[in-house]
Amino acid sequence: MSLNELYDKIRAEIQKVIFGQDEAIDFALAALFSGGHLLLEGPPGTAKTLLVRTFAAVLNMQYSRIQMTPDLLPNDITGSAIYHEDTHTFEFRPGPVFANFVLADEVNRAPSKTQAAMLEAMQEHRVTVVGRTYTLKEPFFVLATQNPIEQEGTYPLPEAQLDRFMFMIEVDYPTLDEEIEIARSTTGGRMPDLEHVIHGDQVQAFQELVRRVPVPDHIYEFATHLVRRTRPSDQEAPEWTKPLISWGAGPRAVQYLILGAKSRAAILGSYMVRLEDVLAVAEPVLTHRVITSFGAETEGITSRQIVRRLVDELEKEG
Repeated sequence: MSLNELYDKIRAEIQKVIFGQDEAIDFALAALFSGGHLLLEGPPGTAKTLLVRTFAAVLNMQYSRIQMTPDLLPNDITGSAIYHEDTHTFEFRPGPVFANFVLADEVNRAPSKTQAAMLEAMQEHRVTVVGRTYTLKEPFFVLATQNPIEQEGTYPLPEAQLDRFMFMIEVDYPTLDEEIEIARSTTGGRMPDLEHVIHGDQVQAFQELVRRVPVPDHIYEFATHLVRRTRPSDQEAPEWTKPLISWGAGPRAVQYLILGAKSRAAILGSYMVRLEDVLAVAEPVLTHRVITSFGAETEGITSRQIVRRLVDELEKEG
């Protein structure tokens, strides 16, 4: 089965339960097959957690859910070493991060030390407990959610941790027709049974396939120029961006633009990355990496608007 056929099958299974949210489903799959991680941001009741649970049900991989709270400790995520008095030895008991598919629910409610433990796991695919390092299972995929409202008592993710997420997707309220269908389908009988469509070994095989998708030189150049234009101190940055951006995207953004474009091309059955693939992933890759200035905030200008304008300008120049 090709990746394109598998994508259609996974999407069909998820849509038995999830109505709308097509963008979130597509980018979750793109992140999974790229070896990246995904951050979903949206108001309560928009099925963020249900989407992740449904996604996990379709993937035949070990799944765990971590409910982030202000009193959560790093060891609650990574696991702990238990001392046995009779043998005078320590036994390591793995935490919930030792799974293939990890849901970090309301990730911005966890304190900074716990976020740092998650950061190491996401970046290094390993954790350190009492001076010993333990490697996580592959494939390892973190899908985190956060609520943009009710910010009191939360710990906003630092830029370094936001940068570890390949995509950030804003989940909005459903359309009228979708909301009617949600009400109809969720207030009747039992939820439909979901078929396991893919297992961990297949995911790893497709991740290798994605990395082998060819990329023309001009696509590398476009992605690099786009990222450099987000940095107000760079000579490529347009003058209009300098009072609006306090910090731009780093080199990891270029990597994720290319990987995201490769994944999208493979999912759609294309044998080469096209400019349209880069354009499709530009916003979810760059929006959370472009930090707006105080001046932009007072004018109501968002990172997403800045990224859209940068993409449009560079595309017209090309």
